[in-house]
Amino acid sequence: MSDKNKVFIFDTTMRDGEQSPGASMSLEEKIQIAKIFDELGIDIIEAGFPIASPGDFEAVTAISKILKNSIPCGLSRASKKDIDACHEALKAAPRFRIHTFISTSPLHMKHKLNKTPEQVLDAIKESVTYARNLTDDVEWSCEDGTRTDIDYMCKTVELAIKCGAKTINIPDTVGYTVPLEFTKIISTLKNKVPNIDKAILSVHCHNDLGLAVANSLAGVSAGARQVECTINGIGERAGNAALEEIVMSIKTRNDLMPYKTGIKTELLSKASKVVSNATFPVQFNKAVVGKNAFAHEAGIHQDGMLKNRNTYEIMTPESVGVKKTSLVMGKHSGRHAFKEKLNDLGYADITDDIIQTSFGKFKILADKKKHVYDDDIAALVDDSMVHDKYVINLKSLKVYAGTGEPQRAEMTLDVYGEVKQTSETGDGPVDAIFKCIKVLYPHDVKLQLYQVHAVTEGTDAQATVSVRIEENGKTTVGQAADTDTLVASANAYLSALNKMIIKRDKTAPTEHETLKVKGI
Repeated sequence: MSDKNKVFIFDTTMRDGEQSPGASMSLEEKIQIAKIFDELGIDIIEAGFPIASPGDFEAVTAISKILKNSIPCGLSRASKKDIDACHEALKAAPRFRIHTFISTSPLHMKHKLNKTPEQVLDAIKESVTYARNLTDDVEWSCEDGTRTDIDYMCKTVELAIKCGAKTINIPDTVGYTVPLEFTKIISTLKNKVPNIDKAILSVHCHNDLGLAVANSLAGVSAGARQVECTINGIGERAGNAALEEIVMSIKTRNDLMPYKTGIKTELLSKASKVVSNATFPVQFNKAVVGKNAFAHEAGIHQDGMLKNRNTYEIMTPESVGVKKTSLVMGKHSGRHAFKEKLNDLGYADITDDIIQTSFGKFKILADKKKHVYDDDIAALVDDSMVHDKYVINLKSLKVYAGTGEPQRAEMTLDVYGEVKQTSETGDGPVDAIFKCIKVLYPHDVKLQLYQVHAVTEGTDAQATVSVRIEENGKTTVGQAADTDTLVASANAYLSALNKMIIKRDKTAPTEHETLKVKGI
């Protein structure tokens, strides 16, 4: 590919992105972001709007001094005061860009600027010429470009280039255009502005209709060679075009968009996290960098992924800095994915019966809670691996707890194949449960430990209960997990009790040994 197919990435996360409500960044955060952006390979970093505040001026100055590869840029309105502030903040950098703008749509010229089209042309001439005397890298933007009369836009663009602008930016300031229309705008400028070959055309799209990335790519296909965007798509109102989506679209569909960028895509996930930590969380289903971007829950998808990852992934997670694909276990997951998850968790040698039992329990659990974590699954399997040897099993449990009345438990157990039931009160619901078990299966063991902890986070987390009992110097530990802590408590006690019964059977003397002890 020739240089004419290079697409420059202009990042405005710290300028336009920071204008998102709640996205204000400290100086330290901006410096951290600038460093990762510089490493990422972003061509131009718009570090702020120097005239806006002392904090913005300080940030632009500090960032301009630390960048090693990226070109620092500051924004200014079409006024000498703004342009001077930009120059003062950026002048320490070996190279820098001044980005100046003015509105050109009839609506903005009349109601925002209170200027005639002729007065706006005079302002363009004066501001671009003034900025060009301070740096040879001047960018000019026609604010609200997509609602500007196309013939008038051609005049403004021709004038800005004539006055020294090397980059001409066409902003879809209010996210109003659609790809077909934006293609026509860029194509018209390419064909009608006589000196257009002396500047790079840029696009800056907002996402009010959810079309920022689509419009940006349409602009590139029509001849634009710079895209203005933000990490995570942050920005005013619905945000800006997302940098990671632009870059990965070009990389993934290079067959249709034979362009190149200088972005090291393996750092996209890292950059996203740095920006997210400084601003606000990324939605789970956000393209490229969202938590679920490479996660698969549907059983059909998981099965396809296990056979060939290309069936449901058009790019690899590694290509954007994510370690691996995630097979999210939920109610839509199939048996194949469940078995693969067990292999990942180290349960490679368990029998099909245990897998089937665990899978059944998993499906029941998945209906109860939104997220089934690895630890949830491990707890289910561990329980299933010993449960088939149990001689006492819980059939049903109802617990009545609260203030006023004594706590009461109603329990039904399968004891050696015989179904038994009882109702007991106790000093708390757990005490009532344990009393039911003693009534239904009389035994004399000592409770040494009762402990509860959550397997995973959230109010719907599974509780894992641990119970340790002792009998004649022998101890056993039972564990059980359930979203109902009281059910987990009953099963944990029964687990420990069943293990004690198994241990009794293993250590009981044989008939020959018994006769020998009796001296017969």
